Amino acid sequence: MTSKFESAAEAFGAFGALLGLDLGEKTIGVAVCDPARMVATPVETIRRKKFTADAERLAELARERNVIGLILGLPLNMDGSEGPRAQSTRSFARNLPRVLPLPIAFWDERMSTMAMERDLIALDTSRAKRAEKIDEAAATFILQGAIDRIRGLNR
Repeated sequence: MTSKFESAAEAFGAFGALLGLDLGEKTIGVAVCDPARMVATPVETIRRKKFTADAERLAELARERNVIGLILGLPLNMDGSEGPRAQSTRSFARNLPRVLPLPIAFWDERMSTMAMERDLIALDTSRAKRAEKIDEAAATFILQGAIDRIRGLNR
């Protein structure tokens, strides 16, 4: 039995760069992986404005990097249920194809920001620098988890 993620990821095919997104209320962390889907790297943090402006910036980043699909972090509650933040992410995803018509898969992002915060603290990163980089680091963590799973499926 395949999961919803696995079913959605089939639309990506076996090769091509993916964009990973960590959608927050004020920012969007963005990461990208190489076409072979081995390594996710941070790209930038977008300061959220209006949906269209945010989506156009994402489309620009996708074009620059020849992206063929999107992985959106889905902020589930600790019990696996969906709260307002997850619903907001799904709403963003429903509207995205108007500006950026690429296949989308959702990846469970529980604990991603906390994991990246711990890593940045361990690297002795200043509080200001952590605040500046945490969203794109979380997007990288989300995307890396997703591409690791996809590679496991393609073996």
